[in-house]
Amino acid sequence: MREPQCWLCLVVTGLVPVVVSVKSTLATPRRYTADWVSLDTRPLPSWFDEAKFGVFVHWGVFSVPAWGSEWFWWHWQGQPQAGYEQFMRRHYPPGFSYADFGPQFTARFFRPEQWADLFEASGAKYVVLTTKHHEGFTNWPSPTSWNWNSKDVGPHRDLVGELGAALRERNIRYGLYHSLMEWFHPLYVIDKKNGLKTQHFVNTKTMPELYHLVNSYRPDLIWSDGDWECPDTYWNSTSFLAWLYNDSPIKDEVVVNDRWGQGCSCHHGGYFNCQDKYKPEKLPDHKWEMCTSIDRKSWGYRCDMLLSDILPAFEIIKELVKTVSLGGNYLLNIGPTREGLIDPIFQERLLTIGKWLNVSGEAIYSTRPWRVQMEKDKRTVWYTSKGSTVYAIFMHWPEHGILKIKSPKTTESTKIIMLGMHGNLKWSKDSKDCLLITLPSLPPSGLPVKFAWTVKMTNVK
Repeated sequence: MREPQCWLCLVVTGLVPVVVSVKSTLATPRRYTADWVSLDTRPLPSWFDEAKFGVFVHWGVFSVPAWGSEWFWWHWQGQPQAGYEQFMRRHYPPGFSYADFGPQFTARFFRPEQWADLFEASGAKYVVLTTKHHEGFTNWPSPTSWNWNSKDVGPHRDLVGELGAALRERNIRYGLYHSLMEWFHPLYVIDKKNGLKTQHFVNTKTMPELYHLVNSYRPDLIWSDGDWECPDTYWNSTSFLAWLYNDSPIKDEVVVNDRWGQGCSCHHGGYFNCQDKYKPEKLPDHKWEMCTSIDRKSWGYRCDMLLSDILPAFEIIKELVKTVSLGGNYLLNIGPTREGLIDPIFQERLLTIGKWLNVSGEAIYSTRPWRVQMEKDKRTVWYTSKGSTVYAIFMHWPEHGILKIKSPKTTESTKIIMLGMHGNLKWSKDSKDCLLITLPSLPPSGLPVKFAWTVKMTNVK
């Protein structure tokens, strides 16, 4: 196959289209102009806050060496690390290039319906797929990524389109991850050498791809990344978002994150990621999302992954509960193999979450942060709410089966139940006005879930 550097030839010969700038219009007050003052006033579509839980999928040519991390190419040849260089010397012949991994990214066992069934069983309400990581390989037939996409090389399939169709049959929202930059694209390298005074890469690669993704696949979410080396003015981010919000075919439903240029994260965009594995300790004043990976050491699949690298189900559900209590969404990542298989340990974790959500999802989906998000005595209790209904989620079973909490204020009509169980629970107050809830007296096998139990309190303040 040809090296990705041939894109430069395509630009010079005029075979790659140049993006046409989009002018924003102030025809009505509802239109957004291409600046953050205007764009940041756009209300976040409600579906995203209601969804709460999603699955992230990192899949690409980096899934072929499947060693170290999805930043394999960069750690091998960008800022070389000894371990990556040694890996290549031991396993591949001299002269082997990263582009030579492309044909080995086969996806031969990729069954989008099976993936979608698993994601549905996990309780995920949205799925975000990597359409292109920083390596530049696109998982769809991008017209500006000739011979470095999943239709021309490797799978010879439109992976983005196939997964989208399967998800939408199951009413799961579809998000597309897209890296603005590409480490070694010659036009990006030229723009950086020019001090970002030119935008050859943006105008002939990044922006045409984003417009093509939107018009071809109509995603519910655009998960932007790879922005940190350049300001949003280089990326033309605000012009794209103004078109997206005003005139695109998904203008009313689409959600975006905050990675659109240097200094944008946690300040501008739709909802905030802020940083990978972001964990605020108090309630933020803006909708946010925590993205994390089941494999602690990588987002892409690793053949050297150990069981000790995998997040325990208890920790995953604890993070989910904390995130939702603090008003966030929880996006949990898996990395499929180059053949398109999802490792059994990833499947097990996702199915465990789904079983828990089958019982406790009422306390997660479409909830809002309560006036108190957490209280801690001998154990931590997290709260969510729906109107006058409050949910208290506790990770550890209390001594003597009595849950003691101080924040809820009961009324004459207060009723308390445990999710997954029938019948009201008995409750009383102690001398300090703390609420004492008598939990079901059952062996662990008789409880609806193994951990993270939920009591539902109606008519409390």
